[in-house]
Amino acid sequence: MKYISTRGDPAERDFSEILLEGLAPDGGLYLPTHYPKVDDATLTRWRGLGYADLAFEILSLFITDIAPAELRVLINRTYTRATYGSDAIVPVRQLPGGVSPLYIEALSNGPTLAFKDMAMQLLGNLFEYELARRGECLNILGATSGDTGSAAEYAMRGKQGVRVFMLSPQGRMSPFQQAQMFSLQDPNIHNIAVEGVFDDCQDIVKAVSNDLEFKRRYKIGTVNSINWARLLAQVVYYFAGYFQVTRANDERVSFAVPSGNFGNVCAGHVARCMGLPVAELVVATNENDVLDEFFRTGRYRVRASAETFETSSPSMDISKASNFERFVFDLLGRDGARVAELFGAGLARDGGFQLSTEEFNRIRGFGFVSGKSSHADRLATIRSTWADHQDMIDTHTADGLKVGREHQQPGVAMVVLETALPAKFAATIEEALGRPPLRPAELDGIEDLPKRFVVMPVDVDRVKAYVEQHCA
Repeated sequence: MKYISTRGDPAERDFSEILLEGLAPDGGLYLPTHYPKVDDATLTRWRGLGYADLAFEILSLFITDIAPAELRVLINRTYTRATYGSDAIVPVRQLPGGVSPLYIEALSNGPTLAFKDMAMQLLGNLFEYELARRGECLNILGATSGDTGSAAEYAMRGKQGVRVFMLSPQGRMSPFQQAQMFSLQDPNIHNIAVEGVFDDCQDIVKAVSNDLEFKRRYKIGTVNSINWARLLAQVVYYFAGYFQVTRANDERVSFAVPSGNFGNVCAGHVARCMGLPVAELVVATNENDVLDEFFRTGRYRVRASAETFETSSPSMDISKASNFERFVFDLLGRDGARVAELFGAGLARDGGFQLSTEEFNRIRGFGFVSGKSSHADRLATIRSTWADHQDMIDTHTADGLKVGREHQQPGVAMVVLETALPAKFAATIEEALGRPPLRPAELDGIEDLPKRFVVMPVDVDRVKAYVEQHCA
């Protein structure tokens, strides 16, 4: 399998090359030259597999430059009961009632209690393997609105040949999320609190990645969902969820996905393109509704920092969905020149773009619908889910559940992707339920641990200087 850029760079690259590179040289994102197709016989064979074996079957279709035996070792090391707390790895639970079966797929039982662990733990093992194979080192530069940072740092801490420089918006994460990152004392982990919003952090990462001379000199890589390996790992749990809630391959399932940077739901798009029987992919946003606006109108309009709301589902406080480019590339028939115009000059010039009527009409063919949720909706959903089912959910999962219910179809199961555990968002859980959230005993008092981080303004050169200093 080879990989190409969404912006038209004709060079085809191997998986191991794009694993360490992140963005393509032309500023685009990598996608495979084609999506492998899964037939009925393959679905039947996969249906009885454990999670690690299923992951191997799917990933080996896309990773052809790592020996199968070695890839299997990396996957088996990643997806274990010891790490995720169950043999299913992503167990599904049902919420009774409604016009059709409604489920929550638990993706947040990893080390940092967020779905990002599902891909990040594998990415850490892939990085360490590939760097050792090459005898090289890698400096990871990333941006986080909450969960990516801690998942990346826990996956990379202590890994040979890897340093992490993680940017986060100062004061805009929950205290628990902040403590998970800033309390790490590992010498290869560096936290930078940026005096801005998430989009400022993400813009800095892209600016550094687009400086090809700097990127190559300091071996800059990325763990954000712009890295294809992360998105690929997420494809697996769509298949795993589907197999748990169906008995036969002629059943279709919808997935409701809390969405900020579009990586999680884009993995569902890839699974659907491979042949997974997905009825609809439901994009659920919070008050920062850039994606909901797009799927309703065809207009993609990036918000200014001042227009980006600080909400109680902070990991979705994003107005520039970097993974969105991958879907638009497929939507536009893989026209790299058109994508380069929309996401390059067009976005810089106009702050967004409008699809033509013909282009917009293609969206339904890809199975996407959308909706949004407010703080009041979040509180109501958390309360009702606890009162009716004794099931405590976090704020982002509440957004997905609220919007998912709006798109239920008779006879089609709806699977809501759980994105984090409620312990990460204690203030809103207490507001909703009048009691603190459940928390693993080993994480009690994490907010009181000593913290190690630096504060910087929104300044690309300052971040570059910091990286240079710590790579000297």
